[in-house]
Amino acid sequence: MARTPQRTVALLLALFALVAAPLRSTHASEPSAPTEALPNDGGPVPVTARDPQIGEAYALVTLVVFSDFQCPFCARIATTLQALEKRYDRKTLRVVWKNAPLPFHPHARPAAEAGMTILRQRGSEAFWRFHDSLFASQGPWSTETWAKAASSAGVSEADLQTGREESKKKLEEDIELGRKLRVNGTPTSFVNGVRVGGAQPEAAFVKIIDEELTAAKALLAKGVTPSALYAKIAADNAAKEPPADKEEEDDEAAAKADAAVAYQVPVGTSPVHGPNDALVTLVEFADFQCPFCVRVSETVEALRREYGSELRVVFKHNPLPFHPRAIPAAALAIEARAERGDAAFWQVHNLLDARAGKLEDDDLRAVAKQAGLDVEMAMNAIDSRKYAAEIARDQDLADEVQANGTPHFFINGRRLAGAQPIEKFRAVIDAELATAKAIVARGVAPALVYETLQKTAKAPPAPEKKAIPLPTSGNPSKGPANAKVTVQIFSDFECPFCARAEPTLAELERAFPGQLRFVWRNLPLPFHAHAKPAAEAAMEAFAQKGPKGFWAMHDLLFENAGKGGLERTSLDGYAKTLGLDLARFAASLDQHTHADAIDAEAKLANEAGVSGTPGFAVNGYWISGAQPIGKFKSMVSRALAEAK
Repeated sequence: MARTPQRTVALLLALFALVAAPLRSTHASEPSAPTEALPNDGGPVPVTARDPQIGEAYALVTLVVFSDFQCPFCARIATTLQALEKRYDRKTLRVVWKNAPLPFHPHARPAAEAGMTILRQRGSEAFWRFHDSLFASQGPWSTETWAKAASSAGVSEADLQTGREESKKKLEEDIELGRKLRVNGTPTSFVNGVRVGGAQPEAAFVKIIDEELTAAKALLAKGVTPSALYAKIAADNAAKEPPADKEEEDDEAAAKADAAVAYQVPVGTSPVHGPNDALVTLVEFADFQCPFCVRVSETVEALRREYGSELRVVFKHNPLPFHPRAIPAAALAIEARAERGDAAFWQVHNLLDARAGKLEDDDLRAVAKQAGLDVEMAMNAIDSRKYAAEIARDQDLADEVQANGTPHFFINGRRLAGAQPIEKFRAVIDAELATAKAIVARGVAPALVYETLQKTAKAPPAPEKKAIPLPTSGNPSKGPANAKVTVQIFSDFECPFCARAEPTLAELERAFPGQLRFVWRNLPLPFHAHAKPAAEAAMEAFAQKGPKGFWAMHDLLFENAGKGGLERTSLDGYAKTLGLDLARFAASLDQHTHADAIDAEAKLANEAGVSGTPGFAVNGYWISGAQPIGKFKSMVSRALAEAK
């Protein structure tokens, strides 16, 4: 869940051709732009005809999602909602959208305004076309992104300017409702009034929906009318929710408990500001494009002046995936350090902060020149990704210590998340100073205080593992059969996340030549209509021409999936291109020759707790979603070390 401020992790959609984004079949019969309020719009989470929705007004269960078009976690839940639409009919489940653009997502608000304009002009069907297209284009963003998505919904850029003030008014109403409902991050959903925080898996929603179905039927049996059902059941559920002050007390208690724990956070070779014998070490994980990091820099500088030689500040890079200019900026800062040492790093750090998020190439050139760097050398370091491995190491550490978002601090190992007031920092620093002075009084040299504290600090949790047996036969694979590390790929040819992961897997293969074996496992998701036929086509290519045939078909399917390339005529065309026996290929698809094997893979995945795609088992270490290459390299390195 993207809390404020919070990262998005790591999971973004591949850039698809927006104008080709398919319309979900469940939207096809939506009415044109509505004007009347629905009769069951009351209750604690009200729904009106001014909200985009799928499903009947008197559906037994209403799922309201507060969402942000630029939030990668919202992109993830958009896929889950599609699955739920397939699972439940329109009389059972109604899905409703509410806007909750986060302040640190600059494109979220204009995109939301465009969505509300489309809804008002063309109705829910057009809105959901826009919704699907926009979530298929999660970065890099531009001012034209939502205009292109609107085009896929049949709305011109000029149309988006019509009635914009009304759209802004609706947006503010949603935001105000979110405040009242304590929607502190996105996505936040309400299932018949039951709060569901974050991009929970489909199974979590199914459990709640099924429980609410039972409750709704019981109310109807007691005489509650269908038109009054939603308001009644949502009010009943809202009454069961802990009061705000109790919830805040629980959150505060949990935060205090975590803040009292010291974590292992190595300094390593990172840039340092302050003496190595400082009694307190503050490690910061930050992103140069993050406005909260820019804001807190003044606080950190004030602390340095206040505590002087007693405080050492260490910088770790954690560029977030939805900040496309964060990595180039980080590379410039590292290059400055390589040329002229830590002092130059901090100089560039401050110059980048002064740019307040303006970090295009011309901005970086200006910073390099202002800092007295070799400008061309600096820009070459950025363009060549010279420091990708160094940045990835910091990101891996951030992942290990669960520094979920930026800025994120560890003060002598104690966690402090976000751009907190200076008083919060002082409280932790003062407490750690007292502890450190007691350690020095016992005879420990000041330069060894941090090392001493780290010896008893809490180690990062072990990565998640899943017990997934390797297939004995029948699965396409590539790489040495005796490789020490096997990467099992659970994937779906129609899944945009899966498409996004493919270049990462290719890069991983290049990074560990001859050391990895990749095994394909079909997991076509039920709401992707073309995924299973595509899987059947790939398996028939495997049956006819072995691994070479499969991977060739695999490449064609992913290359063309976003362009309508999974239709039957396209599959037949790929078979011809690959020189397959066309009669045998057609018979295989018509008779679903490989369907049972594909279903068996899905059953195995379900039993192992794999509910979405893509998913990867690296000698059992589990990676969920289209994660950055650093995550894969980290897991492969761990698995290789254990194998040796």
